[in-house]
Amino acid sequence: MFADLAGNELVKRSLKRLIADGRVPNALLFTGRDAIGKRRFAIELARAFLCNETSDSEGCGKCPACTRAATFHEPDRERKDEFERVNFSEHGDVGMIVPYRRSILVAAIRDLEREAFFRPFEARARFFIIDDADRMNDSASNALLKTLEEPPASSHIVLITSRPDRLMRTIRSRCQTIRFAPVPTEAIEKQIAAQGHTSNSEITSRFADGSLGRAISLDTEFFLERREMMFGALEAAILKTDIGSLLQVAERMNDAKNKDVFDDSIDILESLIRDLWLVSINAAGSLVNIDQRSRLETLSTAIRPKEISAWLEEIETLRQNLDVNINRKLAADALFVTIAGCG
Repeated sequence: MFADLAGNELVKRSLKRLIADGRVPNALLFTGRDAIGKRRFAIELARAFLCNETSDSEGCGKCPACTRAATFHEPDRERKDEFERVNFSEHGDVGMIVPYRRSILVAAIRDLEREAFFRPFEARARFFIIDDADRMNDSASNALLKTLEEPPASSHIVLITSRPDRLMRTIRSRCQTIRFAPVPTEAIEKQIAAQGHTSNSEITSRFADGSLGRAISLDTEFFLERREMMFGALEAAILKTDIGSLLQVAERMNDAKNKDVFDDSIDILESLIRDLWLVSINAAGSLVNIDQRSRLETLSTAIRPKEISAWLEEIETLRQNLDVNINRKLAADALFVTIAGCG
């Protein structure tokens, strides 16, 4: 049920109104930052059309149809062919497409085009979710566009993205956009506590930055260990100008044990630098790492806000470079050299 989803009350009301009025578009675009619940909302929307016990314009979440609709089996990451087709849930009228590595394959979009024209097997409509839709290349986008131009009446396609600007304008124009807001920190903390994860829930909720999925999946022990490493790097840069220690951190970020969590490490570093900037301009009311305020204040006396701001810009540049597959080790080295003031 929509009531079970945290945050975005306006979106809930809008979707329920569309369902009640029988005006759910054949093409929807769910936009908003990563992991704030867009995919769960899409599945909940599908349940409203599939539920055997539906009431008040939403699924019950408990009947066999609702349960099957939300049960997906992840494709094998080592088998490309499993990403070349729609991945159906245990309900034959709900399917999803996800990227293979960094791209959505054109073969999967063509399979969706074929499946979308089949009539529903047991529901009022079929639902297809394209997760990380901005990962479509031109070929995949053009293939999808053919379906969106003449959408089958009995199928609905939901595109999910945190980067809508990367979608073709013609695709965006054929979808009704639903914008999702970050989930309030208090709601995230409440959800975490409800699941029994009370240890460091305040820090976890703040670091999630409005992303419920991020908060739930965060390994607190990993976060605290990695944060200490990143804090040590900042102290080495600001208090000692120790480029050797910084490059050692960059090396650890890219070793076999840590390469799969490189992006998480950058996120943690960014949260510390942002907090340092807030402290330096006397705006510490919204710190993520609030338990580290004393250490942040010590560092802030040894650096100017303008320099800290430049570091945040460097991190944004690094993220853009990662999108075009730049060497991560070189990118991390360059970032830490800049932070050390040797760039």
